[in-house]
Amino acid sequence: QMPTEMGGGNGKVAIIDSEGTFRPSRLVPIAQRFGLDPEAVLENVLHARPYTSEHQHLLIMALAAKMVEEPFKLIVVDSITALFRTDYSGRGELAERQQRLMGTLSKLTKLAEEFNCAVFLTNQVIADPGGGAMFVQDPKKPAGGHVLAHMCTTRLFFRKGKAEQRLVKIIDSPDRAEAEASFAITEGGVNEYSG
Repeated sequence: QMPTEMGGGNGKVAIIDSEGTFRPSRLVPIAQRFGLDPEAVLENVLHARPYTSEHQHLLIMALAAKMVEEPFKLIVVDSITALFRTDYSGRGELAERQQRLMGTLSKLTKLAEEFNCAVFLTNQVIADPGGGAMFVQDPKKPAGGHVLAHMCTTRLFFRKGKAEQRLVKIIDSPDRAEAEASFAITEGGVNEYSG
């Protein structure tokens, strides 16, 4: 929402919140930190809560129509896989789940390219009891499998560090080397970690 000269995208934000964790009140101190009017910031955020994977896909289709009328520069889907994992369980439904997930990801990719906007997806992790053997401390892998891995341009892995520290690692990117950085989530948003 910030102007481009301040490093922003100068557009609206769409949040598709499948896990029900978005809190508009969190945007107020963040807006104040950057000298923005909190009410104007909140007016530029479109928020929707889907309850099924099909509902999530329909919301993305409705967003596409809205993007023709208004300048959206960021789409956030939190979490892209949660509803697919609920709607399609077990190995018997895995192929259909992956196919439908691919359709949703394909639509988001087309929106990003057509409207020149960023798409930020959060994902869930699942235990990988066979993949980690006994020498790996934390045998987790992302839900969504290869479909999700191949449809994302840059993949990041976030984890909690010590105290308020959070760590992010670039797992895969076409133009960034694998790297790790630390940060903190504060009242005013994301900041450098000083611990």
